[in-house]
Amino acid sequence: MTSLKELKARAFRNPKVKAAYDVLEDEYALAATLIDARAKAKLTQSELARRMGTTQSAIARMESGRAVPSGVTLLKFAKAVGRRLSVQFR
Repeated sequence: MTSLKELKARAFRNPKVKAAYDVLEDEYALAATLIDARAKAKLTQSELARRMGTTQSAIARMESGRAVPSGVTLLKFAKAVGRRLSVQFR
């Protein structure tokens, strides 16, 4: 079975795929951070949504990268998973 890492490396050999990924890299990083925080809090999307006063589908959109959350939403997310929000520019 081919690993995700191998599939990604194979896909990135195509310059168009790599360029499209690079454009969205920050959104993917944010989505991965959100998923990681929820997983570490041992919450399902539905449980997190209840804590935030939103819907499971809204959480799914944020975690998929299809919706970029506002600052207020990120603050609610952090509180719901028992964390503090920290923003950095690099």
